[in-house]
Amino acid sequence: MKKTLILIWLLLTFNTNRAQQNDSLAPLHDKVPVEKSALKFNLNSSGTHYFQVTFLNQAWLRYNQSNPGTTVFSKPAPETFDIGLRRTRIQLFGQINDRTFIYFQFGMNNFNNTAGYNTSSSGNRKVAAFFHDAICEYKVSKGNQLKLGAGLTVLNGLSRFSQPSIGSIMTLDVPVFLQYSVDQIDQFDRRLAVYARGLLGNLDYRVYVSDPFPVNSNGSAPPALGPNANFVNPALMANGSGPGVNKQFGGYFSWNFFDAEPNTTPYMTGTYLGTKKVWNIGLGGVYQKNATWNLSANDLGVFSDTTYNAMMHLGIESFLDMPLNKEKGTAVNAFAGFYLTDYGHNYLRYNGAMNPGTGSTATNLLQAGAYGNAFPMFGSGQVVYTQFGYLLPKNLLGERHGQLMPYASAQHAQFNALQSQSMLIYDIGMNWLIKGHQSKLSLDYQNRPTYYLDPTNAVKKGSRKSCVILQYQIFI
Repeated sequence: MKKTLILIWLLLTFNTNRAQQNDSLAPLHDKVPVEKSALKFNLNSSGTHYFQVTFLNQAWLRYNQSNPGTTVFSKPAPETFDIGLRRTRIQLFGQINDRTFIYFQFGMNNFNNTAGYNTSSSGNRKVAAFFHDAICEYKVSKGNQLKLGAGLTVLNGLSRFSQPSIGSIMTLDVPVFLQYSVDQIDQFDRRLAVYARGLLGNLDYRVYVSDPFPVNSNGSAPPALGPNANFVNPALMANGSGPGVNKQFGGYFSWNFFDAEPNTTPYMTGTYLGTKKVWNIGLGGVYQKNATWNLSANDLGVFSDTTYNAMMHLGIESFLDMPLNKEKGTAVNAFAGFYLTDYGHNYLRYNGAMNPGTGSTATNLLQAGAYGNAFPMFGSGQVVYTQFGYLLPKNLLGERHGQLMPYASAQHAQFNALQSQSMLIYDIGMNWLIKGHQSKLSLDYQNRPTYYLDPTNAVKKGSRKSCVILQYQIFI
């Protein structure tokens, strides 16, 4: 028995040594473990039923030239440097059975050291995380021809950038003006809605009916009722007068000339980095009756009569994303859109992403919120937006070091409230796609306008301001 044990020990030792020798001679790539492409849990043997989890974090380092008069915590701040989290998200979704799909997204946005400073929840920096999406969806057809869903959803009617897949955007940030009512009567561009979506041949369609939130529940004090339109505040309607908050209707239809785009979630991809050949033309629209109100002049010229306005936005756009040379790994991304935006008489809203300012000492501002990095992002009028990017050859940095993708974008608007002044904001940047969208470093330069009111209340252009942002995105 002892001899047998000794023999077994010798055989095991010999085989182990031989395996170690063979391993030492194996090529390097054989020693690298195979990576999973997703945190995905199959619910059946074929993987058609599954549940998946994703995580995303976008960290910003930013230098900003402040709008005139900007203060930070009551101190003058002609320029700022801040660190923040533009987006931090967790997605949970899955095809539970042949017909049933469920989707959740939880996270926070715009979290820097000024977060919550100027809201009704001032002093509580822990209120930022919330459910962005929570939908139940039923597939009526065997394919993707018709899906019916309900819940809290990003599904929208105006543009592909009204429902963007932010983990795959090409520019540093999305054109937020296309999230037309963000944090006013929606929850960060999400709405409680019922919808239908699907693919009918080359046609990608989505239509919805939503239940908008009242503007007075968004955490900030709504603007006072005045000559310029703002969203209706039902809390100020006495004894049930006024229209209340009406349902919103919308639809988006795009025609695909080449590959059909993925239809798993309602989100629309920013760039496929040359993995698909996509070109489509899209038409979209949104309508809500009596969404805004303003005071109009009576026969004596006194602004005392309350007028209600429908909100209606229309857009036409074209999206191109395709490989140029598959061997070199080059690709192009191009987008152009034209939009008619109507919120009512002279509606105008300033907004700045993760605004580093908290107030202003200026007395000639168009709006109280025109400080920090804010600019007139939303308004009644017309807007043109375009972007272009080029994915450089993969051998430029060496295949193990990722790829570079320079880009440029511009938004040009003619808003009625700016009188004869136009609005142009543009970005120039570079993505270092260390590992596609999973690990991405972006450097962006942005230039924006400022405005002021002269003594006659005429709108005038001030000096232009810039900011430089470095973003690191991790997405799995």
